[in-house]
Amino acid sequence: MNIYGIVSQMLEIVVALALAPLLTGWVNQWRAWLQNKSAPSLWQPYRTLHKLFNKDSVVADHGSPLFRGVPYIVFGCMALASSIVPTLSTDLPLAPAADAIALVGLFALARVFISLAAMDIGTSFGSMGSRREMLIGFLAEPALLMVLFSASLISKSTSLTTMVETLAHREFAIYPALAFSGVAFTMVSLAENARVPVDNPATHLELTMIHEALILEYSGRHLALIEWAASLKLFAYSCIGLALFFPWGVAEAHAPLALLLALPVLVAKLAIGGIAMAVLETLAAKMRIFRVPEFLASAFLLAVIGMLVHILLAT
Repeated sequence: MNIYGIVSQMLEIVVALALAPLLTGWVNQWRAWLQNKSAPSLWQPYRTLHKLFNKDSVVADHGSPLFRGVPYIVFGCMALASSIVPTLSTDLPLAPAADAIALVGLFALARVFISLAAMDIGTSFGSMGSRREMLIGFLAEPALLMVLFSASLISKSTSLTTMVETLAHREFAIYPALAFSGVAFTMVSLAENARVPVDNPATHLELTMIHEALILEYSGRHLALIEWAASLKLFAYSCIGLALFFPWGVAEAHAPLALLLALPVLVAKLAIGGIAMAVLETLAAKMRIFRVPEFLASAFLLAVIGMLVHILLAT
């Protein structure tokens, strides 16, 4: 393990923790502008986290230790997921220990624990949100795996760093498999991050909310960790999309100058991606919960078609 790799890994973790709330604020700001509304400050997520961390947590009397520990588990899973995605460099000490399958497993682990915590208190909203969250996860995770497998067929590896290195050094061309996978990944990303058309993070209506129903009983530092973890999840999914479909600008091993240039490139790509997400949310309408399985099944089908197209073109 070299010093450059350690520095790259630590820088990735720091950048993820620092930029994740900023990305959330950027998307919310553009969404408000596109809807002709007064936009919140770009730094509003940081102010919210600061306010929540300085408040006391109120926990129900019959809440188990699981309910108290889940915010730390979810935050740790999202921070680890953000650290194994090659956003700035492919020389990451954690990369050999976690491939694309392990990355999906981290998202699934966080989902299971937050669903158990929502049911632990015994409220009707928590149980309802848990059922909806597990339904979405049951359909979204296979679609995400198929998207990652489509990229792994090109790179002949499930390692994320190998995927980025392989795709970044290929000649610029339109790959039909990645085109199908890109549409599928966009649909999965909207569903997994509780965005329109699957969920609306700006509402607390009991008939429509999914993610918000899971965290209604949290407050104080526990709620701050959950909100920070949600921003980290959005950041991780954004970086996965950039790594698979726009891998240019990521530094390679033993390239300190390229590492310095990778950060502004990443910020620029995230800014463009945030605007694109806000546009999609503005153009789309919130769908009924009963239509979500059809939406995610379509994403899974598109990802499978992408894999089949690659196999057929390779033969």
